[in-house]
Amino acid sequence: MEKKIYTIDATGKKLGRIATQATALLIGKNRVDYARNVVFNVEVKIENAGKLDIFEGKLKTVYKKYSGFPGGLYEKSMEQMIDRKGKAGLLKLAITGMIPRNKLKSRIIRNLIIKE
Repeated sequence: MEKKIYTIDATGKKLGRIATQATALLIGKNRVDYARNVVFNVEVKIENAGKLDIFEGKLKTVYKKYSGFPGGLYEKSMEQMIDRKGKAGLLKLAITGMIPRNKLKSRIIRNLIIKE
């Protein structure tokens, strides 16, 4: 079966809207033959990720990560994340957070292509 390619233009759109749309396509929720234990032959391309519309108040949002050791809480604001990884990295983080945490997650994420 051929690989189905979906293209999403992120120009002027919100981060969460693009992430939920891409996640639904990657998982296969738009298909009639959807099964949660199958990785479908799809490819999702997101173009113009650098032109995402992010509200200024959202830039103060704090992302937290805990290593499990005493004193191992790491905090970064969205502004710092954009400076380090760009808006494409932030979009990928949002999409990976929406995909179910199981053995298929890494195989599903391979089908995501983000262009800044």
